[in-house]
Amino acid sequence: MRTEEEIREQYEFLKEELDDENMNHEGVRQMFTYYRRALGWALEEEHM
Repeated sequence: MRTEEEIREQYEFLKEELDDENMNHEGVRQMFTYYRRALGWALEEEHM
């Protein structure tokens, strides 16, 4: 299982990638949005 720090690093990386103006293909943006949301849920569950 990954540590919280590893998950947070990956979350921040994906957030930056999604916000990059070169990420304009809607399918890729949608995939990153879902993945980012899933990582957020995983982080929330760890702290509940």
